[in-house]
Amino acid sequence: MSLPVVLQRVKDLGYKVFDGAADYDLNIVGIRSKDKTVNTFNDLITISYKLRGQWHTRSWACTTDPGLYWLNNPGRTEGTAILCPGQYQGCYKLGKHRGSYTALTQSKPVRVFRDPDRDDEHDFDVSTQEGLFGINIHRANKSRRSAQVDRWSAGCQVFADPKDFAEFLKLCEMFPEDEGARREWLAGIIAAQLDIPGLGEAAEKRIVLALLDLITDLVDGED
Repeated sequence: MSLPVVLQRVKDLGYKVFDGAADYDLNIVGIRSKDKTVNTFNDLITISYKLRGQWHTRSWACTTDPGLYWLNNPGRTEGTAILCPGQYQGCYKLGKHRGSYTALTQSKPVRVFRDPDRDDEHDFDVSTQEGLFGINIHRANKSRRSAQVDRWSAGCQVFADPKDFAEFLKLCEMFPEDEGARREWLAGIIAAQLDIPGLGEAAEKRIVLALLDLITDLVDGED
């Protein structure tokens, strides 16, 4: 089965595409618009994943850039953060945005541009920093769609519409974060497809777990 267009582009750029057998193994992609209008939700966040072997892709309006307020009033002397293009595997997990509500929160270092000149434009030819800056993925207003970014982003990736964000978050919650939980979850999916005479689902799941352990040992042995 061919990849969705957005994932083919990800692959062409040399980035990893998660296209295994597991359902809801999410590929989250931010697409920065060529339209450089400041303070607008003119970018996209997409999610692509497999479900029962079929690819599904959703996309929503967002901003990948900081709003006008933070361009003019940077929170750091080096300038306002703008997330650099790249792939950030394992850098986000479910958590609380600023301790308030569930979102995807930064858990590993990412690289950002630092725009220091307060000129109402996003600058991408400036110095960069790598670190933990709280560059989260969250929503703007909790009850209505926002037309302007304003204070909603100081470098975060922000959804314009809270309904879109709720849909995005629901998909994120479908895939277990803990490695052990993912292993049990995947084994359950595979076992549900088996029908071995004389064995119940629990026994089939134990067989699948043993096979997963064997495959892991074989792969590790090749390193």
